[in-house]
Parts: sequence; C-alpha cells; structure tokens
Amino acid sequence: MVKRLEQIVGGRALRLETGRLAKQAAGSAIVQYGETMILAAVTVADQPTPLPFFPLTVEYREKSYAAGKIPGGFIKREGRPSDDEILAARLTDRSLRPLFPDGLKNEVQVFVYVLSADQENDADVLGITGASLALGLSRVPWNGPIAGVRVGRVEGQWVLNPTFQQLEFSDADIVVAGSRDSLVMVEGSALELPEGEIADALAFAQRGISDIVAWQEEIIRDLGVSKMPWTRAQPPAELGGLVRELAGARVREALNLPEKSERAQALAALRATLTEQLAAEFPENAKDTGSVLDEIEYETMRQQVLEHGERVDGRDLDTVRPITCDVGILPRAHGSALFTRGQTQALVSTTLGTVSDEQRIDTVDVAQETTKSFMLHYNFPPFSTGEVKPVRGVSRREIGHGSLAERALQALLPPYDAFPYTIRVVSDILESNGSSSMATVCGGSLALMDAGVPMKAACAGVAMGLIKEGARVAVLTDILGAEDYLGDMDFKVAGTRDGVTAVQMDIKIQGLDLGIVREALDQARTARLHILDVMGQTLAQPRSSLSKYAPRIITLQVKPDRIGDIIGPKGKTIRGIQDQTGAEINVDDSGLVTISSTSGDAGERARDMIAAIVQEPEVGTIYEGTVKSTTAFGAFVEILPGVEGLLHISELQHGRTERTEDVVKKGDRVRVKLLEVDGRGKMRLSRKAVLDKS
Repeated sequence: MVKRLEQIVGGRALRLETGRLAKQAAGSAIVQYGETMILAAVTVADQPTPLPFFPLTVEYREKSYAAGKIPGGFIKREGRPSDDEILAARLTDRSLRPLFPDGLKNEVQVFVYVLSADQENDADVLGITGASLALGLSRVPWNGPIAGVRVGRVEGQWVLNPTFQQLEFSDADIVVAGSRDSLVMVEGSALELPEGEIADALAFAQRGISDIVAWQEEIIRDLGVSKMPWTRAQPPAELGGLVRELAGARVREALNLPEKSERAQALAALRATLTEQLAAEFPENAKDTGSVLDEIEYETMRQQVLEHGERVDGRDLDTVRPITCDVGILPRAHGSALFTRGQTQALVSTTLGTVSDEQRIDTVDVAQETTKSFMLHYNFPPFSTGEVKPVRGVSRREIGHGSLAERALQALLPPYDAFPYTIRVVSDILESNGSSSMATVCGGSLALMDAGVPMKAACAGVAMGLIKEGARVAVLTDILGAEDYLGDMDFKVAGTRDGVTAVQMDIKIQGLDLGIVREALDQARTARLHILDVMGQTLAQPRSSLSKYAPRIITLQVKPDRIGDIIGPKGKTIRGIQDQTGAEINVDDSGLVTISSTSGDAGERARDMIAAIVQEPEVGTIYEGTVKSTTAFGAFVEILPGVEGLLHISELQHGRTERTEDVVKKGDRVRVKLLEVDGRGKMRLSRKAVLDKS
C-alpha cells in the first residue's frame, strides 16, 4: 500500500512516502524536500550473530544521475564513497544507534540513496528522517521514530533547513537529530557563537523535529508491522551471582589504578583468572563470565561517580588533566605542535601550499567542480592505544574526527584573498585515552600559529561526558576513554574565548533534555578557557613571519581581457616567465594572478614581468621600444609587450627625413614618447620629442 504525507517545513514541501520502492526490504521510505529525494531501505538478519556488539551498518550513497551528471575519470560509474558520503552515513548511524534495544545482536543494514539532488537542499538530514521511517515501518526492534534537521542563522534569525545559498550567509550550520522531546545527536559549526545561542539553536531544532516525528508516527500507526521476536542472551543466574561475589571488589580496585595500561592489564588478568576458575563448573559459559565482568565494570564506575563524585583517575567532575604544549618541533615542517593532555597526545603539522595544491571536489550538490583550500587530515594508528591491528586505509572514524577538527578551525582562518595559501594540517595521534579529536583542535591551532597563519584567535576543544541514572546526573569534563565507553554521552565542544566554533554530541541513552545540554556547554566553556590559558603560555599569537621553507605568494589583479596576453599563444608566454624565474604562476578567470615561489626574489621578478605585459600605455610617457617594421611613412615600434604604435617619419628627428631607414631599422631599440591614443586605440609616437633640438 502506497502512503504519502506532505507538509510545509521551512517554507518548502517535505514529503514522506512508503510502499512504492524497495518493497522486499524489511522497511523502506522516500523523503523528498524540494526536488531533493532520498530512498532509505532497511534489512535485518533472522538470526543473531555471535559478535559481542550490535552489528549495525549504515551506507549513504550519492548517485551521479541525481544531479544529471556522469561520473568523471576513466571508469564511468560510482566508486568508493567520498568523504562527504561517509560523513553523511555517520550522521545517520550516530542518530539511529542509541535507539536500538540493548542486547540486540541481529545484523541490521540501513541504505540511503540520494536519487535526486536539486543543488539547493542538502540530502544528509533527509537520510536521518528516511532511515527512521523505514525502521519504524519494519519488523526491526527500535525505539524511534526520530527526525533530522539542519539549523542556520541568517541576519539574526534562526532558519530551519536552510538552503545552500542561505548557508553562505549563516553564522551557524548545525545538524540535529532527536525525538519528540529529546536530542540524540548534534553535529555542527558556528562563527564563535556564545554557548547560550548554541542552546537556542538546539531548542529551535527540537521544535521542527517534533512536527516531523509526529507525521512519521501517523504513517507507522497506519502501516507499521509487528516487531520481530528476540531475546537478550543472559548468563545463568548462578554464574552471574558467583562472578559478582568473586570479582566485585577486585573490579573496583582495578578500575582505580592510576594508569590506563595498568587498569587494562588488571582487568584482563581478572577476566582470565575467573574464566579458568569457573570453566569446570560452567564449561559452556566462558563468554558469559566476560559479559558479567563488563556489567560489573559499568555499574562500578557509574556508582563511584554518582555517589562519591570520584573518577577512575582520581579527578573530580570538572578538572582537566595536566596539559603540555610544544611548538616548532619538526625542523622542516612549515609549522608544528605537540599537544599532550593526560594520556592523549597529538603531533600536528601545518603545510602551506599554492593554488595548484587545492583539493578538487565534485559532488551532486553543486553544478560545477569546486576546490578546497583548507584540509585537516587525522590519523589514528593502532599503537596510540597500545594495540596491534591491521591498517586498511583511512577509517570512517578518522574521516569524522578530522572533519570535526577542520570545522572547528576553519572559521578562524584569514580570508583567502588576504592569505592566498592552500593549508594542510595533519594530526597524527601518538597516544589516546580521551578525546583525540579535541587534542587535534588544540594542536592544530598551535601548529597554524607556528606556521605564521594569521588566525583570528586561538582555538581549543574539550570532550564532556555524562553519567545518568534516573534523576541522578553527573556531567564530566575532559573524559577518559573508559568514561566514554561506560558513560552515556560524548559531547565535544571547540571554540575560542568568545564562542563556539564546532560541536559534536553522541549519546548512548534514549534521549537528552536541553537542561543537561546547557549545563554541559557551560562546564565545557570553563574547561576551554583553562586550556587556552595553558596554550597561550607556549604561543599566544601567530608568528610574524612564515617558515623559510614555505612558499612566498604574490597576487596581482589584471583585467580579464589581458589574461590571454599573460598566457600567450599555446601558453608560451607564461611558460617562459616560469622557466626564467622558477616561480609558479596561476591565472583564474577573474584576472587574479597568483605567483608562488620558494624565493621572494623569484616571485618579484615574475610579478615585474607580468606587470610589464599588462601595463596600459599612458599618453606623455617615454618608453624604450623595439622597431618591429619600417615603411615609407615611418616605423612601427613595440613599446610594451604586444603593444605597438606608429612612429611617423615626421617624428623621427628634427628636420626633414628622406627615408625611414636613414634613422631607424628593424630591430633597433629607440626611446619614444606616446603623443596620442585615438578612439580606435591607435597610438602615435614621437622620437624627436625626446631629442634635444640642438
């Protein structure tokens, strides 16, 4: 049965539809907003897996035909997902995951296809809503529905689901997912907005989410199917009681060891000892012993925080771990920093490049290929957590963490026309126990300033956690890995002294009310100011000069109709200048000439040569030109590259001249004065005007 529901959201029609496409999936839905359309399809395995975690996979794929395009390159079909597709998949995954029942082990797959892209409305938030509706209509156990919206602010007014054009004028770009009355996921950036205004944005988003959730509930009531039966695997009660009796005190002792490695080793040893000790009595329940230990660890850590305000490393709830900062530690990098907070360490480098280093991007959201001049790449090698793992390319997590740090710093960079460099920041995580993405923000800010990038302000970030049991709530500052794993929230906030530049929130509970979010934002601000104080002791402002290894860039604006003169026939002129000077030259369609070189002298020479080419002749100016040809009535002299004027025979010298060749010949260098430029652009020159009459 096909069912459609259409409502106005943000001034445009939002249509929810099911029953027409992908009918063999467990559940499917179409969401259309404007002329942007996505299909979400859900499937579920009949039997649970033996995996120790819930196997959920989310795929988000853009079809080139959605924007009337054919994929570029030699293979004319879509390949591996782009970074933007991976980030959109993560938005959907992080929104859905908290609402699956704890203990579900049946494999669930969610596919989101972008079928139409109107290059006005982004499809990523539609994927969240479509996946929610597909799950709600399916037999998959799930505690939805939810919806996703984007919030911007244009001229002081909050806008629900702003268009791409509106976002260009917005000082915020925040994606929010939630249910009728609570939030489950936040991801976004802002131009140094105060914490109170970030909270206002989330409250505004919540109102829009509530309406979309209500429409989904109407469709699910009419068409929804019964949920599949499933049973959470439980260890034998006798085994659970025995493990708790034997291990309760020892787990508490292990959890409170000062070092992460000590805690991990103690817990692993306890697990191995108990498994061996109970193997004879419970030979088929070795895994259950580990599961009970996990539950004890979870309960112990949370109880300790809520009842005693004590964390596993001995800190109180709002203390930031010790911080050390170093800059300029890589001799040949253009800028570098080592940021260490507790047992989290990021080595961050900055490289300055030219326009030719810009990243080319072709997506269904824009008609033409675009470029990107700021990139932040985040790497998380296995040794950073003391583990041995195979390395198989960049993970989705690495792409997501890099994107978060990139957005945090992007708002603080100088305008491209004032600092026309391509900037690449690389963060290599050398040690991790806590938020390495926020360490990347701090280290990235220091590395950029060490490179001499004139940033608006320094930027720092901190991850906040949450322990919530009923009405008891504890917000944790600068969480450890264990507090992320065993806690209820990972809320990362980055910004300057004046406001927030990026936020990311994930939760493990059913939803979060705005009161807790506001508390976490305020507590994060206090921590951020402390971190900025420590960073400022190492490097308080950008260096006044660039590294000697960084390229020097000079820009020159010329009239667009002179671009051809600079390039020359088949690029001969521009190549000649590059060969003579060693500088790299790029000219865009607006006439902006970018000259880059490792030597300042080379750039200056190239600029002088280009300036000579595009120089406009001025009446009354004396030029030294070359005689290009002679005639019976005078000579044609090139006074500027490609610019010739007539030197009439009467202007060759004082007195009468019988033949032009008696005074000048082809190839001679002569000094002439420009007397006149007529309406057709013809120039009249004079040699006698620069000669003494004597």
